Amino acid sequence: MNLNQITVPSLDVSKSITFYKKLGLHFIVESLPHYARFECKEGGATFSIHQVEKTPIIDGIYIYFEIKELDQEVTRLITKAIQFYQMPTDQRWLWHETRLKDPDGNQIILYFAGDNRKNPLWRIN
Repeated sequence: MNLNQITVPSLDVSKSITFYKKLGLHFIVESLPHYARFECKEGGATFSIHQVEKTPIIDGIYIYFEIKELDQEVTRLITKAIQFYQMPTDQRWLWHETRLKDPDGNQIILYFAGDNRKNPLWRIN
């Protein structure tokens, strides 16, 4: 089994398209006002946005994108007016990560974990 795509809800798909383009995802499908789809730069997974009448009343959805040159990417995104609520930080789970929210409040975590992504010291074998 392989992960194909993640789809997140959006009140305004056009606004979300602009946001995710700034993040650097490759825009591949536009079916406004209801749907949009992107490809990740690496790995072959895709990421979709679909229109909803209201977003879930929770803390949002958490989406993780791994980026090798995280600090440089954060600097680039700041020049594109992307706002972060947590700047790059080394976490106790051995990931270097930063956090922001998309226009609908979904949690975006940009991180670099290297081998620790799938093989942390506490992995069950």
